[in-house]
Order: sequence, then structure tokens, then C-alpha cells
Amino acid sequence: MNQGKMIFSQLMEFTSYHTFKYCVRTYNGDYNNKGLTCWKQFLCMAFGQLTHRESLSDTALCLSLHKDKLYHLGIGRAFDKSTIARANENRNWRIFQDFALKLIEKARVLCEDDNLLDLKLKGSIYALDATVIDLCLNVFWWAKFRSTKAALKLHTILDLKTAIPEYIFITDGSVHEVRTLDYFSLPAGSYLVMDKAYIDFARLSKIAGERTNFVVRAKDNMKYRVIARRKIDKKKG
Repeated sequence: MNQGKMIFSQLMEFTSYHTFKYCVRTYNGDYNNKGLTCWKQFLCMAFGQLTHRESLSDTALCLSLHKDKLYHLGIGRAFDKSTIARANENRNWRIFQDFALKLIEKARVLCEDDNLLDLKLKGSIYALDATVIDLCLNVFWWAKFRSTKAALKLHTILDLKTAIPEYIFITDGSVHEVRTLDYFSLPAGSYLVMDKAYIDFARLSKIAGERTNFVVRAKDNMKYRVIARRKIDKKKG
């Protein structure tokens, strides 16, 4: 008989239950709960994410089909989709935001000497990009993006040496990517990599004034003048 822990349980050991409970107490998250505590809610959502479930219905169904294993996952018993959905809707989102920030802080300490890039630059290297998350217009009417759809836009600055997010901004889908440049500042000497959606010379000048280096793709119709050329050592790439 197998005496080891399930992989999901082993992964969850990297999260701190005591830190999570502190976040819950801060916002009184478990007040008047009916069995689905904030911790079990987190485990259900983490299970759906890590197993690539396509929806909350898919997550709830998968958990119910393996209800004999839920005790070993720490969830205990299967919960209806409506119960999980009601918890997601009504509980204070700041519980999970604070916990996520604690996890990122812990991961950053563990990865501070790592470098996933084949580059030896001293400063940190960040990538900035945005992705659109489609939503149902009937439910998320406040996030109207097109005439027939709603959407959020997730703007992320990723530390490329550690693959840990440095900043995350969530806006409605109609907010242009370039406006993200107004919301953050990076350490002097760091590098920021962006695509051509972020070309705004006034904003890029502000970044340069803060001694942050940037690399950005040029637009096809950009007017420019070459002020210097340097020879390329093709042996070095």
C-alpha cells in the first residue's frame, strides 16, 4: 500500500498554511462559512489551475469524480460548483492577493541567485506585455470591450532572470497597453523589454530619465535617423 503523499499535497507544502490563516483572519474571511473554508476554497482553485481544468464546472466535476482521494488532498469532500462560485463571488479578494504577494516574496528570496537567461548583465531584466481575458458580456457588463463581448486586460512585468512577476495590473479591455508605463518605476540600471505597442516617446523619455534601459521593437512607419554605427563581431553572435 502506498504510504507517500500525492503530488498535489507535496506542491501545497510549499505554501504556508499559517501565513494563509493570517491573511484570512485579517479580513475575517471564514466568518459564517458552511464547510468550505477559505483554505479549502484555495485548494479547489489551485487544483483546477494545476490540472488545467477548463472551467469551474470542470474543476468541481473532476473533484467529485475523485472524492475518495479528497481527504488526502486536504479538501476533505467534494463541493458543488455553486458553493465554490458563491465563495469566489462573496469572499474578500484581498485575502488571496495578500497571500500571493507573500508567496512571490518567498519565491524571490529562493531565486535571488538564479538566472534563467544566458546573459550576464548586472541589472535585472524585465519583460512587459499584456494579454486579453475574454469574459461574458451579460455577466461582466462593466468590462465592455467590443459590441458583443467583454474583456479584462492583464498587464504583467516579468523578471526574466527568475520568471517571477514584478508588477501585475488588471484593467478593462479597452485600456491601451502604453498607459501601463505611467504606473510603475523600475530600479536604476535595470532593463525593460517591450513590443511596439509601448512606443510613446514622452513616456520612454521618462523611463530613460530614471536611468532604466529599454529595448522596444520599432514600428514599420517610424521615422528615424541613424546617428552612429558599430561593427558587429559575428563570432560572438
